[in-house]
Amino acid sequence: MSTPKIAMIGGGSWATAIIKMLSDNALDNALDNEVEKEIFWWMRNEEAIAHIRNYKHNPSYLSAVEIKLKPENVSSDLAYVIAQADYVILNVPAAFLKDSLKDITPAQLKGKKVVSAIKGIVPEHNLIIGDFLHEIYELPYEDIIVISGPCHAEEVALEKLSYLTIACSALTCAATFASYLNTRYIKTNISDDIFGTEYAAVLKNIYAVASGICHGVGYGDNFQAVLISNAIREIERFVGVVHPIERDIKESAYLGDLMVTAYSQFSRNRTFGNMIGKGYTVKSAQLEMNMIAEGYYAASSMHHINEKYQVEMPICEAVYQILYERKSPHSEMKMLTEKLS
Repeated sequence: MSTPKIAMIGGGSWATAIIKMLSDNALDNALDNEVEKEIFWWMRNEEAIAHIRNYKHNPSYLSAVEIKLKPENVSSDLAYVIAQADYVILNVPAAFLKDSLKDITPAQLKGKKVVSAIKGIVPEHNLIIGDFLHEIYELPYEDIIVISGPCHAEEVALEKLSYLTIACSALTCAATFASYLNTRYIKTNISDDIFGTEYAAVLKNIYAVASGICHGVGYGDNFQAVLISNAIREIERFVGVVHPIERDIKESAYLGDLMVTAYSQFSRNRTFGNMIGKGYTVKSAQLEMNMIAEGYYAASSMHHINEKYQVEMPICEAVYQILYERKSPHSEMKMLTEKLS
């Protein structure tokens, strides 16, 4: 059996967490005399690369996590890293994906399994990552894999028990990749719903922003429960129109991921929304966080995508009005309360 080679594209906290999963899985497999994976890691920041090579820690994200890679496998040469891999994990913010891959051709990805760990939409095209890879990079859907939660990077770093759903239209492919992530603290499920899991992951970030805004303007736990119960129904309505297959919206890839993102202290989208609710401008909130809240970009993309589908989505629309039309968080949330049940 040949050694599977996996490339991580991106240097943030979720990328670091997945590197940890892959490395710990590889260590467990090695102890069981199974085939060990070879892992490559691309990031832009040369100083971070040098630090990881020398000290085995990411200096900017989850810095307590030990990086168990060969120093030469961490590189800023994207074409080189992709060329080594059987699996390419994309883990840069969706807003920057097109620019990150601008020098990569469809031929360089042909025959590889490309994994989306991105919970966002490519704004230039208003496409989820799977559709972007299919349309722009000519990848067949059976070669596209989606990682969804519920799972925060910070809890992975602490090795707290977490669950992932791995989706691919080819379930055998999903199962194989899922086996590379299983560890003593990571359990995996598989699904063939790549469209539903991707859209649900995009939408839950918008609802987490909404949750933060509501907290920021003074609504309590009682209303938050109503907000999130309505949010899962919005997700169900939308994915049911976009990709009408039989699915259980209560599964962890949908409801679980929504809940952890809307309620967790680690949720950057909820934190961003809370700042907006307290009166920060979008720019000042982004600068203070120094992290990307995917829900901000997703709110605009979903607004334009839904112009086609016309699904009833009052929470998404309220977030869009606040972030892009500069409507008052207080007044928009007050109007929203009249539309929920």
